[in-house]
Amino acid sequence: MTQDDTTEPRFATDIVTFYHPGFWGLDSADAFRDWAVKNPDRFWERVLDALAEAGVSGIELTFAPGDIDSALRAFGDAPSFRRELQARGLSVVSAFMAASAAPDWRHSENLPAIVAEAERHAAFLADVGAELLVAGLPMRTTFGTRPPFFVDAAYMTRMADIAHVAGEAVAQHGVKLAFHTESNSTLWYERDIDLFMALTDPRYVWLCPDSCHIALGGGDPVAVARRHAQRIALAHWKDAVKPIDVELTIDETVFAQQQPYMTELGTGIVDWRAWADAMSRTPGAGIVLIELDEAADPVAALRAGTAVVREARA
Repeated sequence: MTQDDTTEPRFATDIVTFYHPGFWGLDSADAFRDWAVKNPDRFWERVLDALAEAGVSGIELTFAPGDIDSALRAFGDAPSFRRELQARGLSVVSAFMAASAAPDWRHSENLPAIVAEAERHAAFLADVGAELLVAGLPMRTTFGTRPPFFVDAAYMTRMADIAHVAGEAVAQHGVKLAFHTESNSTLWYERDIDLFMALTDPRYVWLCPDSCHIALGGGDPVAVARRHAQRIALAHWKDAVKPIDVELTIDETVFAQQQPYMTELGTGIVDWRAWADAMSRTPGAGIVLIELDEAADPVAALRAGTAVVREARA
């Protein structure tokens, strides 16, 4: 089902939008994470207040501190979290299961643990009334590393096999498994996406394209969205300054290294009118998930982002 361009979409955001330490009056990312882990109730109270203030009603849970475990510590259980959200006119639309936080997909012996983690997320999502689990494929290795790690047909076939098993498992909970196109991961370049989509069953494996990350890989996010429109269950709306033009060191700092290439909606290179048109033709058309990694003023940034989306859809 697609959405008419005249119908207002539902706006959502990833909780990572609220990870800037300055928003919390703290001076470092480590200080923010330590505080949020120790004070999950206060963390969530301010996040939910900010969402309501920004006029954004949907959330995507992500890595700590805005993850499932944090919500459970703050509210006790999934139904209680759902009631608190509903009282504010909010709800969960999705949760992100980061490859770096899950058992390593590159080792076949981890399949039972991978599926168990996916099922844990899916059970929580079902309890809060959400239907989308977003996952990522493993990261590449730094270019020039020996022995080299090739993202070839054999590798992607293994990833597809795991995705099928995990996708079938979460489907038992009424949840769809969609894969996110993360920079420097093995699902980044247009070719990666096309290969993975070709190798996976549309009934069990969906796509969550990120307009920024595809652009950072030198790709055309609009072209990707048009090619795979029927399989897009959700998309991350984010802008890019320019393609990443150096070989980054792929380690625990890679996400921080990517930050300078990202920007707020409407200030970068993504063609938002064309992207909005492509998104309107997808099963995920009803939700616009604006992602603003660590916005210093998330309320203002989300309001500005929704304005860009409305203009692009006009």
